[in-house]
Amino acid sequence: MTLDDFDYDLPPNLIAQYPVEQRDRSRLLVLNRKTGSTEDRIFSDILNYLKPGDLLVVNNSKVFPARLIGFKSTGGEAEIFLNHEIKPGEWEVLGRRVKVGQTIYFKNSVLEAAIIEKRDESYIVKFNLPSEQFFAEIEKIGLTPLPPYIKRENQVRSDKNRYQTVYAKDRGSAAAPTAGLHFTPELLAKVRQKGIVILEVTLHVGLGTFAPIKVEDVLAHTMHSEYYRVKKEIVVEILKAKKEGRKVFAVGTTTTRVLEHLFKTFDFESMDLILPGEIAGWTNIFIYPGFKFRCVDAIITNFHLPKSTLLMLVSAFAGQENVLNAYHQAVSKRYRFFSYGDAMLIV
Repeated sequence: MTLDDFDYDLPPNLIAQYPVEQRDRSRLLVLNRKTGSTEDRIFSDILNYLKPGDLLVVNNSKVFPARLIGFKSTGGEAEIFLNHEIKPGEWEVLGRRVKVGQTIYFKNSVLEAAIIEKRDESYIVKFNLPSEQFFAEIEKIGLTPLPPYIKRENQVRSDKNRYQTVYAKDRGSAAAPTAGLHFTPELLAKVRQKGIVILEVTLHVGLGTFAPIKVEDVLAHTMHSEYYRVKKEIVVEILKAKKEGRKVFAVGTTTTRVLEHLFKTFDFESMDLILPGEIAGWTNIFIYPGFKFRCVDAIITNFHLPKSTLLMLVSAFAGQENVLNAYHQAVSKRYRFFSYGDAMLIV
């Protein structure tokens, strides 16, 4: 299994640079993973595929303005992308025009960042403020770290709102769980009214989600780790649904990774549900064709980059041939791709 097995041709003009005006009016390509057949719908039609009693599981992680543009003592510009907090005041970051020993300052802010260590592709930075004051400062000066394939000179004011799900609440992601961007409060209300149970898990998306695979042999790739948190009652509800034959719809690859990590790591049957109040930790689960899914029955997702781990995940779920055929159809029908693009439902 090589990288070329997960390649496809994508015209650059199909990469969405802005979101659609109304979240739930994105197009929706529905793929039946058993037959390979597809349907063209709009996202609000998702209601037609959910039955009373089914579970809709979302990732409630909230994007914070993780892109910080500052300056060095020499006056030169420097840029920091916050990835994850190692301990209070200390972060792993991606950096541009920085090096160990420098201090980065920020305009109209008391915040300072000392570059204390270089790692393979990242730096360790120590900030001069305690956590709550730190987050208050970056809310003022930070920018939303839009993906590298969104090529605009500047962000627009709406990015801070639109590159965020309407149910985001647990701050910690450097990138949005983008499959959830299509939901509106009104659509979620209709989901509940139909008798579908909405459950929340947390996985904080790191900037590693945009990192390319650098080895030709897919199996030699090492996934980045991301922090997750799931409450005990969520696990109990999912186990009950699975026993009763109700379906679990995962909103996004991040939700899918959390759920499959849990069901691969823990033998819930033998544990007899003796669990702590929540299960939390780090996961670097890598899902590629051949993976045995234990929890998820359907996935709502966006269209993913060629040769990416996310494309491998949906290929594992629906079959590589089915997914690539669906992608070729999406290209021919001019669907919009990636974070601000259209959606897929795989059933």
